[in-house]
Amino acid sequence: MGYLAGPAGVAVPEDNWYIIKPITNIRMMARGAERRWLTPRDTDSVPDGSFWMSYFRGRHVSVDYHWGEQQLTVEGFRNNNRLDRFHRWCRVPDRVPLPEIFQDAAQDIEWINIEYIGGLVIEAHARYNDDFANHDADEIFPQWRDEPAVQPLGTSWYASAARDRLGFWIKNK
Repeated sequence: MGYLAGPAGVAVPEDNWYIIKPITNIRMMARGAERRWLTPRDTDSVPDGSFWMSYFRGRHVSVDYHWGEQQLTVEGFRNNNRLDRFHRWCRVPDRVPLPEIFQDAAQDIEWINIEYIGGLVIEAHARYNDDFANHDADEIFPQWRDEPAVQPLGTSWYASAARDRLGFWIKNK
């Protein structure tokens, strides 16, 4: 993708904020990802099995492609610094063409979900976004076991437990 990135043990080129993530994350939701200030002297700060990459700013958008055709686009909103936690997701009308690098894969993989920050690909999954799969809500509010929140007005409960997420409050706009 041409991004500034490197595996554990490789020095960053300059003092700056970077994202550190596991190279493979089977368990979902950016588990183990964090934003950290690194310097070229911090070669032992990135855990084995992880990599560092540039810290991107901008909207966090998740797009589902079915056989390469865009099907669902949602934007995520955080209210804390945890990279694996969002407090709200909303359907958005953005049109996001499938990046060229995924065109061949889309011929063989029925569903591809791609996460973008500021229009740049940060993750790709061979699956669809199941948080929006079994309801027609336009907006969802994840509820975390360790971060109880008040039910937003006009919402109903949708049980969808995953790790420390209990489910969602969902609503149509």
